[in-house]
Amino acid sequence: MSLRALVVEDDREIRTLMQSSLGVEGFEVQTAVTLSEARALWHNAPPDLVILDLGLPDGDGAELVRDIRRSSAVPILIVSARHQEAQKIQVLDEGADDYLTKPFSVGELLARIRVALRHRGTALAPALTEHTLDDLHVDLGTRSVTVAGQAIHLTPTEYNLLARLVRSAGRVVTHRQLLADVWGAEFTEHTHYLRLYMGQLRAKIEADPAEPRHLLTETGVGYRLAIE
Repeated sequence: MSLRALVVEDDREIRTLMQSSLGVEGFEVQTAVTLSEARALWHNAPPDLVILDLGLPDGDGAELVRDIRRSSAVPILIVSARHQEAQKIQVLDEGADDYLTKPFSVGELLARIRVALRHRGTALAPALTEHTLDDLHVDLGTRSVTVAGQAIHLTPTEYNLLARLVRSAGRVVTHRQLLADVWGAEFTEHTHYLRLYMGQLRAKIEADPAEPRHLLTETGVGYRLAIE
């Protein structure tokens, strides 16, 4: 069963980055832009992890930390542009587990999430971040994809789709799961997206896209990244 994460962030680009990064890690992600929206989502279905910005349009994210700590020990990771030591100490004293200052790297965000979950007794193994088969090499740590040593340029969506398959290399990932993790839960019926982007990916990394070696179709089920 996937862990559920609530991302509370009013910056659209950062929110989308965190949603896609957590999605390819296998999290079920809900997002909120405001403090009131976050409170509603929290009370409706408490998540396993909260990632929280402090500067929200309708209030201070620290208010949500206090609200949550009245009834829950769920891990809370602050991601904020505020860098003053006194502010960090205050929100940590109020119950946040960790504090990450913007700008941040996705790798550090994921590492801190693993630590916060581990401290709550949830062992989240470091995700698979590299994949090599024949002339294809993918390194999610550096966001690089090469074929026969040549760098391949992928669009953000193409990259997120490939990254999600790398995380489950050798295993079938269903159409619905790919759509939810890469595009969002509201897109689970849009299988034409998958066909379009899988065709684009194959054109870039396969020697013969019509007879794929790496990105394999499991008819009627989903896709699998070959490991041998």
